[in-house]
Amino acid sequence: MKIASFLTVVMASLFLAGPSPGDCQQKPIRIGYLQSDIHQLACLVALEKGFYRKNGVEVEVAGVFKAGPEEMSAFAAGALDMGYVGEAPATTAVANKAAEATVLAQVNTEGSAIVVGKDSHAKDVRDLAGKRVAIPGYSTVQDFLLKKALTKFGVDPKGVNIIVLKPPEMIGALKTSQIDAFIAWEPYPAKAQTMGVGRVLLTSHEIWENHPCCVLVASDRFLSERPRDARAVVRAHVEATDFIKADPDEAVRIGVKYTGMDEPTIRLALKNVVYTYVLSIEGEREYVDFLSRMKYIQLSDPEAFVRKFINQEILGDIIKK
Repeated sequence: MKIASFLTVVMASLFLAGPSPGDCQQKPIRIGYLQSDIHQLACLVALEKGFYRKNGVEVEVAGVFKAGPEEMSAFAAGALDMGYVGEAPATTAVANKAAEATVLAQVNTEGSAIVVGKDSHAKDVRDLAGKRVAIPGYSTVQDFLLKKALTKFGVDPKGVNIIVLKPPEMIGALKTSQIDAFIAWEPYPAKAQTMGVGRVLLTSHEIWENHPCCVLVASDRFLSERPRDARAVVRAHVEATDFIKADPDEAVRIGVKYTGMDEPTIRLALKNVVYTYVLSIEGEREYVDFLSRMKYIQLSDPEAFVRKFINQEILGDIIKK
């Protein structure tokens, strides 16, 4: 009788306490990132070093995308729970109600460049007038940066033949003179240099210093249904970002492994990227302003959109701890 009573008390205690994080067999978190994008190195580091599992969650790579708009389409289709993606395409998709997602952390700042052919006579952005220039997609960070650079140098963007090419195709197109220049994220500008195909005309640091670039986003449904798991991914992201700074040589090795590019290219690329998880509200406001002026989005209350789109609470809690 005493044994039965003891077991009853134990079972009641376990029931009231609820399951521990490891007791529930949740589905793996479906995550996406961009192909060979060294901006998103924190995701690759977290996968390689087991930081997601260390923080109590299982992650599966559900998509590797060639550009941000493509990844946001996967969010719209319900195929991703979380992802590393450019801030501009994420803003466009959410503002246009094509996807429901929230920014939880910054991933990097800067890290793009305008590249021209190795033997190009172009000395500055003004020499791109009338030229054929490739961007990864409309409403991407690089689209924004190119138009900002052209405006800064007094060049009408309409006077430049801007086309869309996926970054993996850009270097070959530049080499065969199908394009005169391109703007892309790292490591493609670095690869154009180490291959002897191109040279950097202008870095994004020179176009917009400290500009926010990629972000970690979560679908609103996932964030609502599994907030603890979303927080765990953010913790892993913070840990991975700190790891990149603490052990750059290991970070380079991981970058080589996941991008398939050579070590000199990755080392050169990393010099052009700033890894950070600190959110930039002012940067998001500038994206919203640009996207609105380009008529990519229409918002009745831009400030309310920014406040809702960027969740500062989760990251803030993690950093405090």
